[in-house]
Parts: sequence; C-alpha cells; structure tokens
Amino acid sequence: MTLTVSDPQSLGFDAARLARIDAHLQSKYIDGGRYPHAALLIGRGDEIAHLWVSGDARPGEALKEDAIFRIASMTKPITSIAVMQLVEQGKVALSEPIAKYLPEFATTGAFVSGSGNTPFVTRPLLQPIRILDLLRHTSGLTYSFQERSNIDAAYRKGGFERFDGPDMATYVKTVAALPLEFEPGSAWNYSISTDILGALVEKISGQTLAEYFQKHIFGPLGMVDTSFQLPADKTDRLTDCYVWDPKTRMKAYDSGANSAWSRKPNYYSGGGGLVSTLADYHRFTRMLLGGGELDGQIIVAPHTIRLMTANHLPGGGDLTQHSKSLFSEAENAGAGFGLGFGVTIDPAATMMPGNAGDFYWGGMFSTGFFVDPVDDIIMIFMTQLMPSSAYPVRREIKTMLYSALTG
Repeated sequence: MTLTVSDPQSLGFDAARLARIDAHLQSKYIDGGRYPHAALLIGRGDEIAHLWVSGDARPGEALKEDAIFRIASMTKPITSIAVMQLVEQGKVALSEPIAKYLPEFATTGAFVSGSGNTPFVTRPLLQPIRILDLLRHTSGLTYSFQERSNIDAAYRKGGFERFDGPDMATYVKTVAALPLEFEPGSAWNYSISTDILGALVEKISGQTLAEYFQKHIFGPLGMVDTSFQLPADKTDRLTDCYVWDPKTRMKAYDSGANSAWSRKPNYYSGGGGLVSTLADYHRFTRMLLGGGELDGQIIVAPHTIRLMTANHLPGGGDLTQHSKSLFSEAENAGAGFGLGFGVTIDPAATMMPGNAGDFYWGGMFSTGFFVDPVDDIIMIFMTQLMPSSAYPVRREIKTMLYSALTG
C-alpha cells in the first residue's frame, strides 16, 4: 500500500520544525544505537503531513515504508473495537458480568493470601467482573511481567504471555482459577483483560479472533498487512526485534527471517498478538478520527467512539490515582483511561502540549500512536525494542509535533 505525503504547510505544519523531529530521532536513537530502526507518520485529517523512516530493518537492509512490525498492545484498541461492535448489535452489554459468557469466571475470588509455594486463599467478590472492567483494565487481572505480586508469579508459571502457551480454552480456565488482585472496579491494573475480551469475541461470534478481525475490521478497512500470523510471502518485510540490554543497549529478541510470528500461535492474543504496518494502522486510526467510519465503511458509530474515548476511571480520576500497576503509562498525571485507550483529561497535568480528549496507546516493542480529534491529528511511531519504557520517545515526539503545528 503506497503512502502519499501531502504538502505539510497546506495542512498547518511548519516543514522545518517537522524536520527537527527526524533529526532528533536520527541522532539520539538511530545513530546513538538505541533503536535499530524507526518509522514516523504524522497525519492531519485523511492526509499524511510527514513520513520518515530510518535505520536497518535487518542488518544491512534499510527500513522501508511497507515494513511489518510487531505492534503488541496496539492490538488492544482493535480488540476493543470488536467488542463494541457486538455491544452495538445488542449481543453483549458493558454492564454484564463476563461469567455470563465465560462461566469459568463465576467462582473467581479476590486475593487474601498465598503464593506459589502455598495455596491461594480467596474471598468472594462483592461484584463480578463486568465487560466494562475488562475494557478499562479495572478487572483485577494482571500481567506476569509486572513481577510485583504472588499473582504475577502464578501468571508467569502459567506461561500466559508465551507464544507457545495454552490454547484459548485452557488459558481462560487457568486464569479464572487464580485470584484477582483486587475487587473489580475498585482500581486500575494493566493486564490480560483484553486477551479475555478476545475470548469473549470468539465465544459470542462463533469465529476465531483472526476470522472476526478479518471479516469485520481488516477487510472493510483495507488493512491488508495486519494479522496474527505472518504469511510466508511477507516474511521478508518483517523487521528484526530487540530487547534493551544494559551493556549493549540492544540484544536480539526475535528475527524477522525466522520469527515466532510466522508460526500459528496456540491462541490469538487480543491483547498483543498482531503485526501491522504504518499504512494499515493509519487506516485504523483514520477510522477512529472519522468517528468510526472510513471510505464509506462504518465500523462503529460516532457515539460509540465518543463513549470509548471518554475517561471511565472511577470518579473521573486519573491513572496516578487509581493505578496499582508498575506499568510506565500509569505514571502520567492528567491521563485517564477509556474503553481500550489512554485518554488525556488534563493536558496541563501531563506537562505535554495537546488537547483534552486526545487518545492513545502503545506496544511493548516501543511502538505508539495517538489521535487528537480537536486538532485532527494522527501520530504513529514504529520501532522494535522491548520494553517501551526504555526511552521517553513518545513524549518527545508529541512535544515536538505540536511545536510544528502552525494552524
């Protein structure tokens, strides 16, 4: 899919100031050996104002505009849109307990005591996990990589985030048998909630998550390079992926030529399993900016997008007030959480330029995006270094982007 760049001045950007972003990323991250490669797309409305790619997709192979990246948690907004399609059709309601559709959670309790060496003691829940709780990460579920609690350790033992982990039925059964970190709805914790939403979509639709996405989202939007399993004829476009290392800065994690993403996973991870491209994710974000519609294809209604991008944290608070997570995004004052997106509720508190109502998320390989409905802006950043908290690149890009905006 060809990306066509318009004149940035006609879209209200200063070209020289946009070029400063490229120079900053090039000198600090590419030439500085912090990222193997990087790609940046800045859009306004349906047009692209700025496009930059640099570095090596693989050693000796320059990154191209059609490169394929592991987008990890940028899968979450797509899964959340799928759930809201089912809500729109009356097949599920946000207020309903997930046990209505996934009965394994009917007896899930809240943590009292226990560890990997002693049995867990739980107490009955005061209220069940609702669909709403999964979408806004107030379910009490967790992630193994947080490594801060005995429940996290139990998740690691279960291998929930491994590509060779259990199938979806076993996944759900095993998770539901473990305690919740807290009473549903009482706090925020970044978690496998969106993977459970993927199981919910499969249960209600009767399709695999891959089939559902293709029929109801990817196909209608023309997202031709987004999938859970990379087709053989596209493996040459998948970039190498790295993990941060204190000595070498980058250590090989997953090879593009022989990637785990080229094999069929044991379950389709609605929380982090997809690969995608700048062009495909631009079409997805254009749909979001367009109130759920792109090129005549209605994915969800405008009111659904507005509901999803409102702050749903209890009492209207921000993540610093409600988070029990070690996840870096939760350190941002002025940021709330909607139904699948982080949401800016107080730009001054974030200490970044922007607007109340812009929404965003990223992935553990340092990819990220945001959509600003006020100034009609889209930003998509792609690279492949884990973890996303290694460098403050998203904050830097957002700050420099708004400094280039002239109208």
